[in-house]
Amino acid sequence: MLKSVFCGFHCQIGFMPKYDTIAIYGVGLIGGSIGLALRNGKLASRVIGIGRRESTLQQAADCGAIDEFTLDLAAGVAEAEIIVVCSPVQLIAEHVLAVSQNCRADALITDAGSTKQRIVAQLASGTPVPQFIGSHPLAGSDKSGAENARADLFSGCTTIVTPTEKSNEQQLAALTQFWEAIGCTVKQMSPAEHDKALALTSHLPHVIASLLAASTPEELLPLTATGWADTTRIAKGDVQLWQQILDSNREPMLQALDNFAAMFGEFRQALASGDDAQFISILDQGKNHRDTVGS
Repeated sequence: MLKSVFCGFHCQIGFMPKYDTIAIYGVGLIGGSIGLALRNGKLASRVIGIGRRESTLQQAADCGAIDEFTLDLAAGVAEAEIIVVCSPVQLIAEHVLAVSQNCRADALITDAGSTKQRIVAQLASGTPVPQFIGSHPLAGSDKSGAENARADLFSGCTTIVTPTEKSNEQQLAALTQFWEAIGCTVKQMSPAEHDKALALTSHLPHVIASLLAASTPEELLPLTATGWADTTRIAKGDVQLWQQILDSNREPMLQALDNFAAMFGEFRQALASGDDAQFISILDQGKNHRDTVGS
């Protein structure tokens, strides 16, 4: 049974939503932020939250991320045009399959997972799910839960969509429009390209931040300042979540670590041998890349 929350802005006269019903499976930080962006932007008549715990869904409702919620997957997705699966990465394929067996035939299913190849492989090994096209919004926080969701989390961020050769072009266009509607710039990559790129740009930075934090002697932690804190901030992320991400992207991550180790070794050798020009060149390259990205 769907539990309604409140009427809110959907009762305004003249309200013309872009979507009728959007369902979000897993209304934590990412799912909650999607819901807030949809509701604050008046983009959907109904945003339905689906999950396993009523208390978590009630929390998402209390912060305004959803209009209705249910523990019943079939009821939650029955009328949805788009279903966004925001489960932990190791559960996404299972949940996408469950959604596909209960949603409309013309519904579009996507996700927000940090890796893609394993999900695609898991889905390919079972019942085909032609409605599914993977997504990964490059936004987040070291915090979790719907209570930390933000309506502007996706404003100006890049979302990568990862169609396969079986993806429908019309649904791909609809998925692109969905992410653009909540403020994203959309980039298209294959699942393999995505995982290789994110190993370098997202997963490796988390590991490096964690290793830096772990290698700092505990007795010296009172001496850390903003440089250490800024560099290690993402190490505060959920350890179990990151275990799943790294496990599902093992081979690209190993290559990323090898690339970093080679650069680290080059820098260490230059410093040890007194080759100031070489280690300054590496520092300069790092500064230039960071300056290119901006704030």
